[in-house]
Amino acid sequence: MEVCGSKDSRTESRERCPSVPDEPAREPANADAIDGSDGDRRAEIAMKRAKRNDKPAQNVEREEAKPMRKHWWRSLTVWCLMGTGAVAGTLWALNRETPPVIYDAEVVNVFPHDTSAYSQGLVFDNGTLYEGTGQYGESTLRKVRLETGEVLQMVKLNQKYFGEGITVWEDRVIQLTWVNGVALVYDKTSLKQNGRFSYSGQGWGLTHDGRNLIMSDGSSTLRFLNPRTFDVVRRLQVRSEGRRIRDLNELEYVGDQIFANIWHQDRIACISPQSGEVTAWINLEGLLPDQERVDAEAVLNGIAYDSQARRLFVTGKNWPKLFEIRLKTHRESN
Repeated sequence: MEVCGSKDSRTESRERCPSVPDEPAREPANADAIDGSDGDRRAEIAMKRAKRNDKPAQNVEREEAKPMRKHWWRSLTVWCLMGTGAVAGTLWALNRETPPVIYDAEVVNVFPHDTSAYSQGLVFDNGTLYEGTGQYGESTLRKVRLETGEVLQMVKLNQKYFGEGITVWEDRVIQLTWVNGVALVYDKTSLKQNGRFSYSGQGWGLTHDGRNLIMSDGSSTLRFLNPRTFDVVRRLQVRSEGRRIRDLNELEYVGDQIFANIWHQDRIACISPQSGEVTAWINLEGLLPDQERVDAEAVLNGIAYDSQARRLFVTGKNWPKLFEIRLKTHRESN
């Protein structure tokens, strides 16, 4: 027969003797020999036992805390590794952006162009070619007859201004200046100046998408401006296969893309206005041979689009010719 409190029963049958602890505390005889009633003695003995029993409980809590702390650090390490993996995955995805298409150009027509025109902006609007030219003391805004290159109308800018990109917005022509932070506004019929607005930084190219003006400043960022208040609506970083494309110059909105000259390069970037990614390059190497350029600064600059007839025009600074081109045979870049 098993007896509660026996050594064997404590280890074999805790259900029969639930009140028996694993290691009963045994008080020495002198520990109970205190003055007072039996009730007082029992109370004090109980308190001592409770104190003794507290110590192993605290030790257990400490022992349990150690693996919890280790587990917390393991969790943190896992989350850090997961975060690093996510960032690496994002960078990997960015580096695998779709390569831009490369277009060559077929020359459809060649028109005369004024070699004194340091072309900075070109727009075709309702049968009229508008051109903005640069250089201090020589900057102009002009209307040109496309077929002959004849200057039909021209206004000269103040000598303190270096003329830059232009666009036609409703009944106005807007022309940027290089470093003055001022855009000049003209009536598009008379070319009489009737306004101006200010902006920060340099002015290079200008176009619009039917909602906002789009401006370049020689960097890799395009600014979208409210055409009435000229406040910046948003900025767009231009990239090709993960790399920033700097020196964005003259602009033209063609279809649903922004076409941009790149300063001192014989190619045009076709840019998504949503993502800023270059979706295609137009290769114009050899369009005007070096021997027909007056100097090293006679670079490709000037894009105009006839949206009604779907004609694309390009020229350059002091070029003797203006070209109508058609895009042909495309391939992916290497």
